[in-house]
Amino acid sequence: MTEKSENSDQKTLQAVREELAQREYEISLLRETTQAIGSELDFDTVLQIIADRARELIRSETLLIPILDEACGLYTYQAGSGRDIDEIVGESLPIEFGVCGWVWRHKRAWWRGMLSELSEEERNRWEKEAGTLIMVPLIGRKHFLGGLAGIDKQGGGDFSERDLKLLELFAGHVAIAIENAMAVKEVESARRATEDYQHALQNLNRRLSMANQELENLSLYDQLTKLPNRSLFLDRVRQHLDAVNDKGGLPFAVLIVDINRFQDINDVLGQDGGDELLKIVSKRYLNALTSKHTLSRMSGDEFAVLLCDIDERRAVEMAERVLDSIKDPVRVMQQEVVVTATVGIAIYPQHGGTVSELIKHGDAAMNTAKREQHAIHLFDEDRDSIDSGRLGMVRDLKNALDGEEFELHYQPKVALFSGNIVGVEALARWHHKQRGWVPPDMFITALEQTGLIAPFSYWVIETALKQRQQWLKKGHEVKIAINIPITLILAPGFITELNAIVDRYPTANGIVIEITENIFMSDYQRLNTVLRQLQEIGFNFSIDDFGTGHSSLSRLRQLPVTELKVDRSFVMDMLKSKDDEIIVKSTIELAHNLGLMVVAEGVENEDIMRQLYRMRCDIAQGYHISKALPPAEIEHFFTTSKWPLSPSIEEKSGSQQNEQ
Repeated sequence: MTEKSENSDQKTLQAVREELAQREYEISLLRETTQAIGSELDFDTVLQIIADRARELIRSETLLIPILDEACGLYTYQAGSGRDIDEIVGESLPIEFGVCGWVWRHKRAWWRGMLSELSEEERNRWEKEAGTLIMVPLIGRKHFLGGLAGIDKQGGGDFSERDLKLLELFAGHVAIAIENAMAVKEVESARRATEDYQHALQNLNRRLSMANQELENLSLYDQLTKLPNRSLFLDRVRQHLDAVNDKGGLPFAVLIVDINRFQDINDVLGQDGGDELLKIVSKRYLNALTSKHTLSRMSGDEFAVLLCDIDERRAVEMAERVLDSIKDPVRVMQQEVVVTATVGIAIYPQHGGTVSELIKHGDAAMNTAKREQHAIHLFDEDRDSIDSGRLGMVRDLKNALDGEEFELHYQPKVALFSGNIVGVEALARWHHKQRGWVPPDMFITALEQTGLIAPFSYWVIETALKQRQQWLKKGHEVKIAINIPITLILAPGFITELNAIVDRYPTANGIVIEITENIFMSDYQRLNTVLRQLQEIGFNFSIDDFGTGHSSLSRLRQLPVTELKVDRSFVMDMLKSKDDEIIVKSTIELAHNLGLMVVAEGVENEDIMRQLYRMRCDIAQGYHISKALPPAEIEHFFTTSKWPLSPSIEEKSGSQQNEQ
């Protein structure tokens, strides 16, 4: 080997070593930064650590962190490191100004390499600054936060593509920490007390500690109830089955326990309330059993029980004990909730020789019990085929949609100050070819559980629009209220699908979409956007079952709703319950103060109707006026009842009528 070649190899080796050292330095810097900000929640401290480390990483003279405000109108240089930062940090500029605005609009990084991708006009505008500036976006979990901006390379020259990649990698590591720190700053500002802030941090640390402990048990235990999860339950059933087969022993049973109408309960209480109810119910179930039995939360509101060494009679008795444990109302979020459940029982070996068969047959028995409205059902192979359970319900519902077995009936709504019919509520009815009329509570829940609620809801919308168009041709100006689940309203493609239906039946201005109070537990910003898009199409909105949820009045004022419906549970008993009367009266006054109409459901007699009139309620609905009627019968009702059809659906509020 020549001396020249040896020198060349040494230089190459030295270059590789330097490159490796640089990479190790960069990795170390990223790791140190992550560790430093991982335990730090103070907003200013987090930003300063990030600014110092980012400047060190790309070797810039100055590193600035612009943060976008909530309205996305201004960005403020919240932190900086290096030269001249005192003159810049704290300054706010419009989002249209500067490279920060460019990065925000395009949601991508800025550096000199971008010039070739720009139009000639933009290239001429930015070329002077391109060599001395590099900026990457900071993007949090849900939205754009701001950016990291380096100014002037140390030692001169331009920022390289390597600098860009490093800064982008760094931004990805720190964005969530910045978002977390921003959240803490908001809490700190709201509470305005260091003591409260420290208390919040202690709670957060406690929760994190509990979460870490729960994560260790995640593979075997349900995090919410601390009960064995499905995996552990199946393993215990398998172990017991093997022991019985190997050593002999008494039969054992598997119980599948499902809470009735849990989705409705969850809609009223919200996610947190529903979770709290599940924890309380699981404790009651557990107290009804002995230590040799295993209780598991399988999924959602479904629990399972392994009863060892037990026959059919004792299995039924234990199922009754489980149900008795929840006969007393459950108090959740200052509400008394009546909870019921259904139990399916499968016995080994007569109802199945494997774990999967026992679980499947217990589930089938539970579905039969629900369908036949029994509390407890022992598996019967002749009655409890899987097809007659959930799969059978899916089949029947699909057939009902395809075979036009569903129909809408209409319950009239009367304006109290004129006595005129001013609208109807469309209520779905299902006449099953074999079973006859199926209760709405049963098939609506089944539609939700089987994933068919979307096509069903689109059918409701189209049928209501078509019916209104037919009534308009007959001279009947009647607004139709329909119930649409909030999950569908927020689903992708809902607006597009709705526009297609409205194009066929352009009568949306006479349709009122009723949405339940639990909308306030949803993605509020997206909800507000979607409702306003629907409003532009012509739809109106009403808050249904008002008073049973947890409304935010400030948000209620911002939503494009025109009406509140007082829940029937308050209206029906208000003449016997002072508390219910106060709730109804205050709801009416609140709605009028917000400029909203009020509909009272559950008007069962003339006395209730008169009291609502005295309370200046606008509209009444209930069996005292009429039950829900098929289209032909409701049209007859329009022309023959003591409540004439209003020539115009627009009614003034009770307060306006009294003033006149």
